[in-house]
Amino acid sequence: MSAATIKEISLADRLRRRIAAEGPIRVCDFMDACNADALGGYYMSRQPIGAEGDFITAPEVSQIFGELLGLWCVAVWQSMGAPTSVTVAELGPGRGTLLRDAIRAWRASPQFLQNVSVALVETSPTLRQRQTETLAGVPVPLQWHASVNELTDGPLIVLANEFIDALPVRQLIRRGETWHERRVALDRNGGFIFVEGEAVAEEHLPPLAAPAGDGEILETRAAVASLIAELSARAERAPLAALFIDYGHVESACGDTLQAVQRHRYADPLESPGDADLSAHVDFADLKREAEAQGLVAYGPLPQGEFLLKLGLGARRDRLQQGATAEQMAAVISGAARLADPRQMGIVLKVLALTSGALPPPPPF
Repeated sequence: MSAATIKEISLADRLRRRIAAEGPIRVCDFMDACNADALGGYYMSRQPIGAEGDFITAPEVSQIFGELLGLWCVAVWQSMGAPTSVTVAELGPGRGTLLRDAIRAWRASPQFLQNVSVALVETSPTLRQRQTETLAGVPVPLQWHASVNELTDGPLIVLANEFIDALPVRQLIRRGETWHERRVALDRNGGFIFVEGEAVAEEHLPPLAAPAGDGEILETRAAVASLIAELSARAERAPLAALFIDYGHVESACGDTLQAVQRHRYADPLESPGDADLSAHVDFADLKREAEAQGLVAYGPLPQGEFLLKLGLGARRDRLQQGATAEQMAAVISGAARLADPRQMGIVLKVLALTSGALPPPPPF
């Protein structure tokens, strides 16, 4: 079958053919196809972020978010000894808004601005184009990469805002004393449904905060171990700091957190493959254990609101109001509140920092 013919077939139909030929597929394989399939994956051909898209991320809520993370990068660079060459890499840079605002903050540190280069780790051609437009004319070198392992060696600062939650999760369901693979199958009408598959071994499961009951679901992410292994290898060669900000839980626990978001509303994750963003909460305890097992030092996680307030959100909010119109002041205040308010983004999003062993704790940990 030619590439042109494959492109004409919807992702849903290609998944139906795959399941008919191979049998029910793992949840992680279904999620990976829905988000990242080269021809029909959600992120490969859409502008998902913003009012005209399907969801809003913190950089789109307020410029303060990116500016504070930019200042965090400068502080970390200083703790590295202010090397004459440093790369700031963002994983999944969205529309480039976070980096645009971070670069604005870097203008207050001319030495850092002179020595930094920016790497955007992005696989979507559509989003790469939007990032190019957003960052046109910035005073720093830009490079795009498909994966972390393509990044140039040397001192590295990594920013990952709502990146891990989009990585595929494997779902296991407890039956008696055994875990079973949760899979996606077809019903008699060709619709997608969840089914229970074969029993699996337990030796690689994270330690749970409470015993699992019958029917409970556990989510694991193999891609996290690969990412941490790459960061750890780089940390052995040069100073490294990474900041992960995402939805998630502090302790490893059971729960079905797989969700789809479409037009700013939750949707059925099986309903329309490739037409909605699929994500699942991050297990920060497992992320932290993996990092420490591979020689990195972990700090946090802190709630996003606490993290940003300690970095100076209040002072920056007040500064932006000076000379602003009433409408601008209202936008500044509401944006800052949305980032930090426990009833909005302040608690549900968590922040975890990882560093190479020789570095001091990064602010504000």
